[in-house]
Amino acid sequence: MSIKGAHSMSGSDSDSDATIEPEPYENSPDLFESSEPEDEKKPVLNPKAKKEGVNKKRKEQSNQRENEQKQKHPDSLTLHKKPLIHEISDDEQEANVSSTPHSSHKSDSDSETEQLKQKILNLKRISTNNSKVPNKKEKSNWKPTCEFGPKCYRKNPSHIAEFYHPAKESPSKRKLEGEDIGNGSHYKRQKTDHSPSTSRLKSSNSRNVCDIDFLKSNQPYSFYLTKVTGIEDKYNNVGAVHIQDILSESMGNLVESCQFNYMFDIDWLIQQYPKPFRQVLLFALYSSPRVPITKNKPLLIVHGEQRGSLADLQRDASRYSNVSLCQAKLEIMYGTHHTKMMLLLYDNGLRVVITTANGIKGDWHQKTQGVWISPVFPKLPDEGGLDIGDSSTNFKKDLCQYITAYRHAKLKIWEKHLKAHDMSSAKVFIIGSVPGRHTDRVKDIWGHLKLRKILHKHGPDSKVVKDWPIIGQFSSIGSLGPTVESWVSSELVKSLSASKGIMAPYDYCSKLQLVFPSVENIRMSLEGYGAGNSVPYSIETARKQKYIHQFFRQWKSDGRGRSQACPHIKTYLRPDPQFKKAAWFLVTSANLSKAAWGVLEKNGSQLMIRSYEIGVLFLPQFLTGEETFPVSSDINTFPSSSIFPLPYDLPPSTYNKGDRPWMWDVPCVHLPDTKGNKYCPPMK
Repeated sequence: MSIKGAHSMSGSDSDSDATIEPEPYENSPDLFESSEPEDEKKPVLNPKAKKEGVNKKRKEQSNQRENEQKQKHPDSLTLHKKPLIHEISDDEQEANVSSTPHSSHKSDSDSETEQLKQKILNLKRISTNNSKVPNKKEKSNWKPTCEFGPKCYRKNPSHIAEFYHPAKESPSKRKLEGEDIGNGSHYKRQKTDHSPSTSRLKSSNSRNVCDIDFLKSNQPYSFYLTKVTGIEDKYNNVGAVHIQDILSESMGNLVESCQFNYMFDIDWLIQQYPKPFRQVLLFALYSSPRVPITKNKPLLIVHGEQRGSLADLQRDASRYSNVSLCQAKLEIMYGTHHTKMMLLLYDNGLRVVITTANGIKGDWHQKTQGVWISPVFPKLPDEGGLDIGDSSTNFKKDLCQYITAYRHAKLKIWEKHLKAHDMSSAKVFIIGSVPGRHTDRVKDIWGHLKLRKILHKHGPDSKVVKDWPIIGQFSSIGSLGPTVESWVSSELVKSLSASKGIMAPYDYCSKLQLVFPSVENIRMSLEGYGAGNSVPYSIETARKQKYIHQFFRQWKSDGRGRSQACPHIKTYLRPDPQFKKAAWFLVTSANLSKAAWGVLEKNGSQLMIRSYEIGVLFLPQFLTGEETFPVSSDINTFPSSSIFPLPYDLPPSTYNKGDRPWMWDVPCVHLPDTKGNKYCPPMK
């Protein structure tokens, strides 16, 4: 069996210098068709009616009487009920929210017709939904039944609020709890159903209730990998988290959140929040007695979608009253909003999470991803301030500076939240990129020049690390220039080599090793060739920069049980020649590209960056007080307060004979993958 290429199977997370549009999925499921789980059906109101039942003849008579009344009084049979509030939560859709009283200025015939109509509706409910006859108190909560019944596909909120849908929930809820959503909608392609269901993922990949102790055991680094379905439990039980763990109630009482990412499946993302975090109890006004209702907790989605994919995102977000969108400005061609970050506001503080995973199901399923989780930053007295409650790493100032760079009104409230919290406990440095041509004093606060500045000031001694390797690991490669000196050695590796003291000129790339999946890595992965869609590197680009391949090493993570979990993580580090300790470690969203890290222009007077990126830099002196920290990927050494948990094995392994770097537009038909498929990319 052949498959049509990885980029027709799941979305790419590419920040390369060329725009890549993956082919849409085939056989995409209808997302608005699904069955309601048994435990989610509407509650029984009266136990007597179920035993009595209603025969078919009675149902026909009821329908006939209703049709006669419609002909006589067509206007009076239309209910003009308005919800007490405009925002309707999941729980409101499960229950019958009481509507406003009808006008008292009705004629006697209208009143009689209304009473008759209520009887007809009650009978229809019994016949179509096997529900119970309501008592007088419950009648006021009932709504007219949609003529399409359980087969209704409409998703207009006003339609959902006005009509009752037997044996069904709202369209968004039917989708979430019925059909599998697959790898997630990220608006570069359609959704698919080849991933395990959310329930299976949860049972095999996540704690039911997150144990807060797992955070304490991973200090002072607080660096984790994401859980992977399909590997031994022991590798998921140590130093690993799922998104449901991060959003768990035990992490804090969430009030509001903000999600930054490149790809989103909003339906899937909403389901990762515990139900209490999606809703807050309110009381409807102008009702007697006061009717309890729920309002979803605010969620801001920061994205970079444009044109058609933006319309798709807006459509999906419109189904949730608590979700609002913030479009990041991308003013330089081929730029992307590649940042992956969560801001979680609790009633007692604020937490920052920086990860390498997109907001889609597939990225949290069988890939290797990195996650850094901050402590809960407590609220400052009064309104705080930018210069109050910062750490020795300037974490607060740099993060606020990054958020401010979006220049978006919807992020003003989050700038205020950040300033209002004490972040003095942060022990990592922010390394961010924002689009623009940065000059003068702001040139070295972004991209690879920011990393260079920090390493010059706080990094290792140049005499100590001169002969130490430099390792880069990533999942996408952009256009790097015709020679290694064009950008790789003259800019990026020069920044990665930075250290304290005066450095004598030398060949910066002499110790460079780049971990990038080989064809065999992709073929033997848990996802098979389909994993290659998250590793975009084209043959056209590769042919222009063959020099870079000499530095390539294959992916291997036996110590973490993730050799078959395709890497989507991006990391850079400076280990010693024995690979037992490191001078620093960086986890980031930035791949190997000029778009992500920036390129100097105008004789080095300005740094041009196309994309938004963010990562955190770990320096030993701020974490353990030492010049280096020991490193290992062996889970048997975890948890240890001193050993930094690497995501892959060191030293990196060279490619096997006959193997080559993965290129997503090159066929692989010589051997099948772990799913029995061969790989045929779509024709251009």
